[in-house]
Amino acid sequence: MSEGTFLTREGCDRLKEELKILKTVKRREIASALEKARQLGDLSENAEYDSAKQSQAINEKRIRELEEKILTARILDNESISSDKAYIGAKLKLVDIDSKEEIDYMLVSEDEADYGQNRISISSPVGKALLGRKIGDIVNIKVPAGALRYKITGISR
Repeated sequence: MSEGTFLTREGCDRLKEELKILKTVKRREIASALEKARQLGDLSENAEYDSAKQSQAINEKRIRELEEKILTARILDNESISSDKAYIGAKLKLVDIDSKEEIDYMLVSEDEADYGQNRISISSPVGKALLGRKIGDIVNIKVPAGALRYKITGISR
């Protein structure tokens, strides 16, 4: 991950907040669970202890991942990125050619993707198909559920 991860300022802030919670709240919860499990006696056959240790390992791994991502993050400066084409950080207005439904998406890195908030990863099929496109382009996208056809009606930052 030496090249860094592209993140929006908001995305970087969310990762920092998650890291803070994992290092404080989650670590305390796991330490408490480990202490309770130790009090149950023999650790060699203690399922609660094994579960708490596994939670601890997962938490520490995620902490290391987040620290690395934050350390190598390349924060997007929207002012220096062209707004006439769809690049990472762009907010797109689309119209579904078939249903005429209007859709808003923001192109983001995998770490920031959240379909529920219409933040799609540039590595997803939809994100890949939209990258580099401009207003007026009609984009045909193959997805597991079939095919999508969108017209790009707006790009902003």
